[in-house]
Amino acid sequence: MGETEVFGLAVLFSALALVAAIAGNAVGSRIRVPAPALFLIVSAIASDVFPVLAGVPLVVDERIVTVALILILFDGGMHIGWRRFRASAGPITWVGIAGTAVTAAAVAVVARFLFGLDWQAALLLGAALSPTDPAVVFAVLGKRDIEGRSGTILEGESGVNDPVGIALLAALLAAGTGAGAVFSGVGDFLLQMVVGGVVGLGGGRLLRLLMQRVPLPNESLYPLRTIAFAALVYGVAAVLHGSGYLAVFLAGIVVGEIDAPYHVEVRRFSSGLSSLAEIVAFTVLGFTVSWSDVLAPAVLLPGLAISALLILVIRPLLVGALLAPIRLALGERAFIVLAGLKGAVPILLGILIRDAHVPGGDRLANLIFIVVLVSVVVQGGAVPLLASWLKVPMRLVEQQPYAAGLRFKHEPQGLQHFRVAPGSPADGAAVGELSLGEAGWVSMVRRDGGSVRLTGRTRLEAGDEVLAFADPDLDVAELFDRPGR
Repeated sequence: MGETEVFGLAVLFSALALVAAIAGNAVGSRIRVPAPALFLIVSAIASDVFPVLAGVPLVVDERIVTVALILILFDGGMHIGWRRFRASAGPITWVGIAGTAVTAAAVAVVARFLFGLDWQAALLLGAALSPTDPAVVFAVLGKRDIEGRSGTILEGESGVNDPVGIALLAALLAAGTGAGAVFSGVGDFLLQMVVGGVVGLGGGRLLRLLMQRVPLPNESLYPLRTIAFAALVYGVAAVLHGSGYLAVFLAGIVVGEIDAPYHVEVRRFSSGLSSLAEIVAFTVLGFTVSWSDVLAPAVLLPGLAISALLILVIRPLLVGALLAPIRLALGERAFIVLAGLKGAVPILLGILIRDAHVPGGDRLANLIFIVVLVSVVVQGGAVPLLASWLKVPMRLVEQQPYAAGLRFKHEPQGLQHFRVAPGSPADGAAVGELSLGEAGWVSMVRRDGGSVRLTGRTRLEAGDEVLAFADPDLDVAELFDRPGR
């Protein structure tokens, strides 16, 4: 077989694997198991059947997953947006940072006194298992989107605790042992957070200016420029010894809701890349483990025990206590603490532990794999039921495969997009009764996937999507928001 045929065969198998992975998303939505769990299980089996897949150097796996996380975190930040983040910035920051610290400490104590790990290994395990991954939650929920502060806090907490967990583990690996090393590790952690925050906010503002004011000769270049700049933000933060992950997440938040040319196309492109990155990340991470090692009693039993304690005791008690001063309904509060699923970041941190040649690092990585798998399959499978039992406010998000619209050479001044929240002033109000200013009017309403014929007497309903022109000096968002939000 010639070189061309060998390359063609490699492309064929890669394409088949990607098509199968995309099909796995559809299968996962039907059986209420997140697709990432299927990727982990199948790729781990594949690495046992074809040992060559497990022969990829750990540093290569680490680099691949790092690029995937850049895309995932940037898109996650864009999904939250500045307005939602600003409304819940305090709770997100508090739970994202303090929740990571108390979870890591509690897991370390459990690992030290119940399972006999030395303090270094116990602290590394705690740091690795502290981040959460709400993307898995939303994969399980399928066509339902969480409304209100609970969804924002859950997403924002993960976006913050991912870089916090990564920085914490990196500081522990660099610190070694001894009091001086501990202070050095704390200083390194704080440096990463501060530099990552400054670079992320500054880089996001610069990207915002570029998106709004610097035109490009081809519309297809706008999404590419945005993603390239996100990678640039990560690189700058990393070179300055900051958290590149925190930087890209914050940059995504800053540009998430701006009015800019081709912003819809940028969001769609970023979302597609994020979905592909998630597939790649979980598949690559599955290649790094062997089922024969994972199912060994010395790994499986402690892993199951830690999973149970983390899901049923540690997070509900400790993160629940942190949520106490935050204004939330009881059901929303319970949902946040019970839906803190583990995802790609803990397994990536397991790779970092192994690559650092920590004594017992292979066992730690296998324990992490077990905890993540249990969290995704068992805890993730229960999320839809929990959301229903706890009466978490949600809305059905149906796919809209067809679009009809106009493009404008200049930004339509005053044009805004709203969704009518239940109980809002707009819910049940006639279009002609809305206070949009003297020059304001409702342009279009979409209900149940179709357009609504508009007159001044047309009454809006909860869940309607509204395109409206409003007086730029008026803040009309409160007309459509849930009371007290």
